[in-house]
Amino acid sequence: MSREFAARLGIPGLVDVHTHFMPERVLHKVWAYFDAAGPLTGMEWPITYRHEEDRRVELLREFGVTAFTAMLYPHKAGMASWLNEWAAGFAARVPDCLHTATFFPEPGAESYVAKALDRGARVFKAHLQVGRYDPNDPLLDGVWGALAESATPVVVHCGSGPVPGEHTGPEPVGRLLARHPRLRLIVAHMGMPEYSDFLDLAERYDEVRLDTTMAFTDFSERLCPFPEQEKPRLAALGDRILLGSDFPNIPYPYVHQLQALERLELGDDWLRRVCHENGVRLFPGFFSGNSQGPARRLSPRARRVGSHDCDPLPAAPRPAAPRTP
Repeated sequence: MSREFAARLGIPGLVDVHTHFMPERVLHKVWAYFDAAGPLTGMEWPITYRHEEDRRVELLREFGVTAFTAMLYPHKAGMASWLNEWAAGFAARVPDCLHTATFFPEPGAESYVAKALDRGARVFKAHLQVGRYDPNDPLLDGVWGALAESATPVVVHCGSGPVPGEHTGPEPVGRLLARHPRLRLIVAHMGMPEYSDFLDLAERYDEVRLDTTMAFTDFSERLCPFPEQEKPRLAALGDRILLGSDFPNIPYPYVHQLQALERLELGDDWLRRVCHENGVRLFPGFFSGNSQGPARRLSPRARRVGSHDCDPLPAAPRPAAPRTP
């Protein structure tokens, strides 16, 4: 049904910026945490796509996903560098995966982030809840500077769902953006449950984006419903919202995320942007025109000119906000 969804919209496929691939022993520990309903989840959370790596890649392709990520993250110092090594190898053998990297506030972080960028990393993952760190930690000053200067997107779990963390919520991220206003942050899960606050940040900072991961689904609506009164803002920011799913760690079928977006009734143009066009614009050089898969990968030097200089799609005007009754 995911392929039928894309075909109906007239797009060549889905660009999913929030999927998880990591070393198998690490992923199995993540699954065990979900199985035990650990304190960061606090609820029953069945894993729908508990398969071996090759099968998970195959499933995404079957769903019509033409580009995805390997969201991986450390929970302590000393992990990020070797996770980045693994992710570089994964991206090399899986060409439809955007080369993903991560970091942690520790000595040497700026160095291994620079190395990942030089090796072609296209997107980074930061998890403030699991990592339990302040994004404004001085050990990350050089990291954020390098990511802002290279215009490299960072998917950051900074909302307080499903359980608040020591450094989650909009305030730490707001302080970070005040120092790095051009930082390309992608707020994971639409910032749930602080949806309104993170929409405020997206309106204030032109490079802030949000991903749809688990938002609007039946599972999340029971816990952290998206405010109905914010739908006009959701429509107006349609050029800076990106499809995310949390595959494979989701407690429902992949297609449900798409159905949840469709039932917002924000229109096919909005869906096309969220599910395909915004991702293509954000990662210039990964796609070739209207091709259905990744093309050549730009070098870090080429990417630093900024996506606006090599945007494969013309910028489209934002849709008008839907009228409220």
